Amino acid sequence: MTAIAVTIAGSDSGGSAGIQADLKTFSALGVYGASVITALTAQNTMGVQGIFDVPADFIAAQIDSVFSDLAVRAVKIGMLSQPQVIETVAAGLKRHNAVNVVLDPVMVAASGHRLLNPQAISALSTVLIPEVMLITPNLLEAAALLDQPVAMGEDDMLAQGRMLIARGARAVLMKGGHGTGPTSVDLLVLPDRVARLEAPRIVTKNSHGTGCTLSSAIAAGLAKGLELGHAVAEAKDFVTKAIAAADRLEVGHGHGPTHHFHAWW
Repeated sequence: MTAIAVTIAGSDSGGSAGIQADLKTFSALGVYGASVITALTAQNTMGVQGIFDVPADFIAAQIDSVFSDLAVRAVKIGMLSQPQVIETVAAGLKRHNAVNVVLDPVMVAASGHRLLNPQAISALSTVLIPEVMLITPNLLEAAALLDQPVAMGEDDMLAQGRMLIARGARAVLMKGGHGTGPTSVDLLVLPDRVARLEAPRIVTKNSHGTGCTLSSAIAAGLAKGLELGHAVAEAKDFVTKAIAAADRLEVGHGHGPTHHFHAWW
C-alpha cells in the first residue's frame, strides 16, 4: 500500500517553508503527500508580508475530505494561529482516528515575525499537545510554551523537554539548531528515556523551513512504518544533508530554502 502523509499547515508563497516544504519533503522521501491549508502567507526569503487565516469550518472540510478518502498513515501539523483553528484540527484528528501525528509548534518565523497568536498558546498546550505522538519545538518555541528563559545548553534542553512531558506531551524533540558550537544537538525526550542526536552545525543563510522539513521528514518515516526513534534519526540526517546542499540553490535575496531534492538535482 502507498505510504500517505498529510500536512496540516500554512502556505508559504515563497516555497521555502510550510505546506510547500512539507510536500517537497514527503516526495523526496518516497511518501505521497496530501494537505490541509490553515493559513495563507504573503512571504518570501526576505520575510512575511501578510497572513490570511483560513476559516475554521473550511479547515474542517479539508480534513474530512482528505481523511474520508485517503488511507493516511501519518500527519504533520504546522502553523495554527488561532484557538478555534487548534480546536478544529484536534476535533478533526479525533473524528478520523488519526495516527502518527507530529506537531511542529510554529510560533516565530526565521525572520522574527510572530506567526502564532499569543492567545493560542494555551489552546495548543491543553487541547492539541497531549493528543499527538511527538512535538518538535526549537529552543525559542519550547521557552514560549513553558514561559521560561531560552535553554542555554543540553542540560537546560533536557530539563525543558521533561517539563513538557510533565505537562502532557507524549514525546518531545528539543531542537538545538538555534544553539551555538560546532555541532547541532537535538534531544528526543520520552517519559522513560532520552536519545541524543548530533550533526555538524552548517553555516549558511539558506536555512528557511528547516523546522517544517524536519517534522515532515519524521512524519514521512512514520508513514513508511518506522519506529519513532528511527524516524527521528533518519529525518535528522535528511535535514542535515538538505542544509549542507542549500547553497547550491539560488533562490531569492534573503534567507533561502534548504535543498529538499539534494539527492536528485
